Amino acid sequence: MGISLQQFERIKSRLDGKAARVATDLSPAPRRSLREPRTILGIDPSLRGTGYGLIRTGHAQPAALAHGTIACPKDWERSRCLAKISQTLRDLLLEHSPEICVVEGLFFAQNLKTAIIMGEARGAALAAVGGSGVEILEIATRKVKQAIVGYGAAQKIAVAKMVQRMLGLAELPAPDAADALALALTYAQSQGRFGLGAPKRI
Repeated sequence: MGISLQQFERIKSRLDGKAARVATDLSPAPRRSLREPRTILGIDPSLRGTGYGLIRTGHAQPAALAHGTIACPKDWERSRCLAKISQTLRDLLLEHSPEICVVEGLFFAQNLKTAIIMGEARGAALAAVGGSGVEILEIATRKVKQAIVGYGAAQKIAVAKMVQRMLGLAELPAPDAADALALALTYAQSQGRFGLGAPKRI
């Protein structure tokens, strides 16, 4: 069945309009400026000592808003530790309203019991943050050390010293808190020109 010249022109016009809309929809979103203020929460999960660190970007040097360790005594039941991790993180979320949360990537534990316990602590942290609607990403430990120290197998003390220097802290942060701050700093760096690639969303 044939069509008239007018019908052909109308079809062509509709297709041209549709193609233009598709091209617009696929255009990349504008990249967020590094100078734009942003609050980032880093979490290094552990049953007895979950580290946390909050930084604020938007200036020449990121600023530390809060950092510490959610410590749980050895005689506490695991359920009590998990509850404290969740509640402490919920309180931090309410107080500082971070836009992004970065957690340490999964590691391979040779001991099954250790892996299960670490998984429980990680789950408690993720549930607390996820319930607030904050976007969660993960970065492998080796990438964090590479970004902060320049060496993927760096020791904890080297990471802590570099974090102290980068944030201008008066005192050396505790090891777990330093790791959490390093996660937040690594994410902030990943948004720049010399980033490590997009962190994995959870």
